[in-house]
Amino acid sequence: MPDSNPYALIFDMDGVLIDNTSFQARAFQLLFRDLGLTTNALKLLRRLNGMPATKILETVFTNPVPKKQLETYADQREFLYRTLYWEKRREMPGLSKFLQEARTAGFRIGLGTGSGNDTIGYIIDHLDLRRYFDVVVTKDDVDRGKPHADTYTVTARKLGIAPERCLVFEDALMGEQAAYKAGMRCIVLSSSIKPDKFQAPLKVIRNFQDITPAQILELLEKAPVTPKPSKKLAEKTYAKL
Repeated sequence: MPDSNPYALIFDMDGVLIDNTSFQARAFQLLFRDLGLTTNALKLLRRLNGMPATKILETVFTNPVPKKQLETYADQREFLYRTLYWEKRREMPGLSKFLQEARTAGFRIGLGTGSGNDTIGYIIDHLDLRRYFDVVVTKDDVDRGKPHADTYTVTARKLGIAPERCLVFEDALMGEQAAYKAGMRCIVLSSSIKPDKFQAPLKVIRNFQDITPAQILELLEKAPVTPKPSKKLAEKTYAKL
């Protein structure tokens, strides 16, 4: 792979770098209990995971809730999540080895997440992963979160790589759609959603022991066209929000 025209790998964080969806769901469920809500948090996240927490919370109330109150609820959920996940923080199997091999192979590497700087520090700095990323983009760097393309478009721009040469790693339906809206191809991890729920990933993996940089190059060369976002999937999951 010539350095003059490299590919880039862009990673979501939750459910990709770490297998934490069940802890996220538990934190939401505890918050819902305190608020007297009966929403099933795990089902909710399977549909809306990838959106900022305030946007997810906005969907569970019958009447509009002020933005400031939603932010307070999101902070409470974040505290619950960190408490639950504190001693469970570990990278997805095979991640560090894969990232090192990808850098050696010449890939540019970016992180594009809907979480804020404090949250990603809690994960990637604790696990000593920041050194692998050329660029880190958070919710604070974009105007609109997933399923909009902004997170991945900004990451690609900061990496200096054209969208068609970027491959996104996602675990969420909205994240996959955001990748396609950004003009990028996608590999998905089946850490929180069944493989058949996704639209058109190049490959479905359980973790990073299932893929190598060489295999990624083969996949990119065999499937050069980026899928168009699915209107049907959008209508089913999030278009009416």
